[in-house]
Amino acid sequence: MARSKSRVTIYEVADRAGVAISTVSRVLNDSSNVAEDTKKHVLEVVDELKYLPDRVARSLAQQDSSLIAIATPTITTAFHNSLFKGFRTVLADIDEDCDLLLFDLGSTNPLERLRSKLKGGKVDGLILAGIPVSPTLSKELKAFSAPVILIGHHHTEFDCFYWDNSKGAKKATTHLLKKGHRRIGLIRAYTDGYVQLERIRGYKKTLKKYEIPFDDSLVQSGTTIKHAGFSEEHGFEAMNQLLQVSPPITAVLASSDVQAIGAWKAIRDAGKRVPEDIALVGYDDIKTSYYLGLSSIDQRIEHTGRLAAERLIFRQRNPSESGRIDQEIVAKLRVRRSSDYPQPLE
Repeated sequence: MARSKSRVTIYEVADRAGVAISTVSRVLNDSSNVAEDTKKHVLEVVDELKYLPDRVARSLAQQDSSLIAIATPTITTAFHNSLFKGFRTVLADIDEDCDLLLFDLGSTNPLERLRSKLKGGKVDGLILAGIPVSPTLSKELKAFSAPVILIGHHHTEFDCFYWDNSKGAKKATTHLLKKGHRRIGLIRAYTDGYVQLERIRGYKKTLKKYEIPFDDSLVQSGTTIKHAGFSEEHGFEAMNQLLQVSPPITAVLASSDVQAIGAWKAIRDAGKRVPEDIALVGYDDIKTSYYLGLSSIDQRIEHTGRLAAERLIFRQRNPSESGRIDQEIVAKLRVRRSSDYPQPLE
């Protein structure tokens, strides 16, 4: 079906309002997690552009457009916004009408919330990002009447794009070791999710390779629980714990860039310098890291979002295709100012 060029999209609303797509989605869903002035501004733009937020309901009733659902543990982090940007790039270029439905599943019981969301109506495609697929969920998804694409987890029965988080942590830790650091802290999230545990495993294995004993006092988490601990506040809290360790650390690997940004503030508040006193490496390589000069593990997030969206569109257009994509996205270390500094010899 040809795209109606005059039809206003949620992306245009977000651009005009100067907010993220996720913010517009929360406003339209009457979420309480939006400031009142922001909500008022977005609704004014919706009215000005004559945007019709009930298009999803009409699509479900009339099936005159494709409805794609993207389910993630959150829709507000920089990581997930980069994924959404990749999805948007692909969906904006296809010559057919398509609606994007975001499922914010949260970090508590995401699978139950996903099942509840899917019962709400038919969708024409589903992308699961950062959601582990249990054997029970796998059976349900195989019975799903639309293509399913996984991001962040390997699976033998679905198209999937994923990262080796252990390898990424190894690259970051090896970089710091080669710079002469031997007391390397690790900022972790407070949960024991698969992604987190794999990054800790890569850190430990690299220390062992260089014959450096593992010290569990060098692995710290914060107390802020939003985004499962992948937040600036969490990084700030964890870094303050690491600053109390003796002998002192000279480098830190954070499990996400946003944690690293929070850690950077804690280091600065303590009167220390990055990288001269404490080298710092993050994980994800969000756009902000480039401008801050933060070294990071680049997961090619937006690129991965594009790949997933392209595969979903292919599946929709070729429902009888039996081949399966099983692709590891190879992460790369981006060395910048925050860690590109040799540790002085004692």
